[in-house]
Amino acid sequence: MNVILAAEEGGGGGLHFPPISHLVEWPGILFKDTPFEVNKVVLLMWAAVIIVFGLFWAAGRAASSGRLVPSRVQMVVEGGIDFVRKDIILQTMGPAGMPWTPFLTTIFFFVFVTNIFEVIPGIQFPVNARMALPAFLALMVWVIFNVVGVKSQGLGGYFKSMLFPPGVPKALLPLVALIEFISTVFVRPFSLAVRLFANMLAGHLLLVTFAVLSAALWTAAPVAVILPLPFAMLVLLTGFEVLVAILQAFIFTILAAVYIGGAMHPEH
Repeated sequence: MNVILAAEEGGGGGLHFPPISHLVEWPGILFKDTPFEVNKVVLLMWAAVIIVFGLFWAAGRAASSGRLVPSRVQMVVEGGIDFVRKDIILQTMGPAGMPWTPFLTTIFFFVFVTNIFEVIPGIQFPVNARMALPAFLALMVWVIFNVVGVKSQGLGGYFKSMLFPPGVPKALLPLVALIEFISTVFVRPFSLAVRLFANMLAGHLLLVTFAVLSAALWTAAPVAVILPLPFAMLVLLTGFEVLVAILQAFIFTILAAVYIGGAMHPEH
């Protein structure tokens, strides 16, 4: 573990914080020094895909078994689906957005699983603390809502609704059109990716900081009296990061729903 190595580096007992590059960059395991290099981050992404698929497969199998009492996995998955339907889709897209339930539910569960790896012992790394995955997910959402907009409104109608919002004075139309173009084409995917990446990286750095402090103070007898403070902060931050993992999955999913819904219904 990077935290343990940092605390023990230089003879032990000292306070040694690892550089950020050691916290987010991992050596390759397979296909090293190639575009297809496999490292810990890639393995965690694969694991997240398998976990999400396994959850839905197990829940679907339990639901089709005819059992009167749903299994725990079934309750978790069905609760997640109901949450996405009622609190995300209906609130942002309306009933017309129901066909997007599978996609948005998968996004929610996948982002949550990749986030929650941060507090799992032995893993302790959120995949979204690397920019690659948030950027890929944001780019996917960007492509989808633009395709939906063109399909729903036509190419000309989509660009007209995107660049020229109703009610804007004619004198301001050129400026507003430029702002809307930059916002939709560049700012939306960038902010969607950076928001997820920055929050998970910041939380990861905080947990590492207090873990290093706790490890260092544990071996420093004269300051053992203040050990409970950093350790308590570490425990509290771990619980807080669980909430952040859920919240960031919710924010990413609801923004994806807002963008897709806006492309489907520009008047909204």
